[in-house]
Amino acid sequence: MTRRRISILGATGSIGQNTIDLIKRDLAAYEVVALTGAGNIARLAADARALRAQVAVTADAHRLDDLRAALAGSGIEAAAGQAALSEAATRPAGWVMSAIVGAAGLAPGMAALEQGATLALANKESLVCAGTLILETARKHNARLLPVDSEHSAVFQALVGEDMAAVERIVITASGGAFRDWPLADLPNATLAQASSHPNWDMGQRITIDSASMFNKALEVIETREYFGVVPDKIEVLVHPESMIHALVGFHDGALMAHVGPPDMRHAIGYALHWPERRALPVERLDLAAIGSLTFRAPDTARWPALRLAREVMARGGLAGAVFNAAKETALDGFIAGHLSFTAMAEVVEQVLTQMDAAGGHIDAQMTLDNVVAADHLARRTARNIIEKRAG
Repeated sequence: MTRRRISILGATGSIGQNTIDLIKRDLAAYEVVALTGAGNIARLAADARALRAQVAVTADAHRLDDLRAALAGSGIEAAAGQAALSEAATRPAGWVMSAIVGAAGLAPGMAALEQGATLALANKESLVCAGTLILETARKHNARLLPVDSEHSAVFQALVGEDMAAVERIVITASGGAFRDWPLADLPNATLAQASSHPNWDMGQRITIDSASMFNKALEVIETREYFGVVPDKIEVLVHPESMIHALVGFHDGALMAHVGPPDMRHAIGYALHWPERRALPVERLDLAAIGSLTFRAPDTARWPALRLAREVMARGGLAGAVFNAAKETALDGFIAGHLSFTAMAEVVEQVLTQMDAAGGHIDAQMTLDNVVAADHLARRTARNIIEKRAG
């Protein structure tokens, strides 16, 4: 049996760890080329040893000696820094998991696509910041892009054998996060600990907070437009507290195709890993009779202004997605550091979009990787200035 050559970018995060869990269950079937991570050197090195990876890379250029020490005697190559991340992504592999969080995942993902790899995309920011560029790169190099976000994987599966021309709407669901039932007046006082606790999913801190603010869903709305090529008016968001229906596709004959499954990312990861086959996965089998009922409600944009901002970003076009994401990541940094309240994050993002739109040129620039990076950096600087003024 020929072993599949795979790499995992962002191996130490929740998506990476779930991917590794699946790989370990059938390790003989895979040849692991590269694993990358950030500050968790012990985890990165342990997984590299367990999976017998060829190279392990930390994004932190100052941790190279630590990584080398952790890999001593293993024969596994160690590297560090942003350039090393992209170089690892260029190493020949048939399947690459793109799970680096944030805009930092864009360049390595692009590098993998340029090698003609199948890119399992959990890094939604890539499509938000540079959707046109990502899709053009995949087409140019005969690479395949498979969605790993649970919602987009669900849509992808619901569309198997269907004609996109018959699609009337795409509905992505949201749990509502930690504050879905809080009084609106209490939201400005939400603490970091409260925002970091998700009622359904076991995820990293940043994505858990993004779920509470719905910035995660806002990014997914934009990602839906980019990946599936539908107009924004055909994309809907539905609050579904049980997180068991991940998405629905509506057709012009009135039918709705729903993807139903447990809140376990190994389903979407496994589907992308084994595609086009559907193989057995170690996930819960739902007992619908025991569950009894599922509930739904429309999202409140007063509670979750990020959803309104996503619509404005799609209407604006150009590099607005890159600006939106960079401002969101910087505002999240501000909340985690205690410099912003929970509700102030959306206010900062809106201010950045307004200021950069008024400045002209930055959002309208041609979509190239250099211009996306430049817009990202300018948006982060603008957001930091706004946060400093609010704190002062």
